[in-house]
Amino acid sequence: MRQTEILDRSKFLDALKEKFVIEPRRTAAVTIDMHRGHLDPAVATLPAPRDNCAAVVRNAAKVLRAAREAGMPVVHCILVKRDIEAERARPFHKAVMEVREHLTPGSASDLRRHNLEGSVQTEIIPDLLAKGDYVVNNKKTLSSFYGTDLDNLLRVLEADTLILMGINTNTCVQCACFDASNLRYTVSVVSDAVDSMYGRDLHVFALENISRTMGWVLTAEEFVAKIEAAAGVAAR
Repeated sequence: MRQTEILDRSKFLDALKEKFVIEPRRTAAVTIDMHRGHLDPAVATLPAPRDNCAAVVRNAAKVLRAAREAGMPVVHCILVKRDIEAERARPFHKAVMEVREHLTPGSASDLRRHNLEGSVQTEIIPDLLAKGDYVVNNKKTLSSFYGTDLDNLLRVLEADTLILMGINTNTCVQCACFDASNLRYTVSVVSDAVDSMYGRDLHVFALENISRTMGWVLTAEEFVAKIEAAAGVAAR
């Protein structure tokens, strides 16, 4: 197969970073499916890359601490399924199970048990959860959160800027970016607080796609610096 090289748009993206300004009272930090089903190798049903789980959690925790200290709301969004939804799998997922393949390269995946309502896999990683955080159990796919509890909560909070992190970069995170952008939110993603169980190539693709078409992609350290700078200005 012919290989396609990723274009170097670093100069363009660096220039855009200067234009990204955080206003804490109108910004929400949102985690997507940062639960044990992806990020706890001991029980994960659709595991993110094992060697990166701890770093993803650590980086997300840095951003969330800075967000809370700046007075920003933190929202944890979990996609859950009912038993009947698992029994009647989507056609593509059914085909994956029938050919006895895994969505997660190099590791086993369990589509049947993943994200079942009330399961240990839907528990948020403890290091990311704090008193006062909001938790939303979405029963709709994050590819369209219009009209869901997440969308309603963000509107009540009067948040028009989102800092997104979670699993998977190329599915729920990217889809949330598309939908949020279409709903006129300002979209941003923490590059080292996201990952993909589908492979490194799709993780990189999603970050490139988001950063070059709809929103800002910064590291955890860059976000912390911007949040602290914004909080300092607001405190004057």
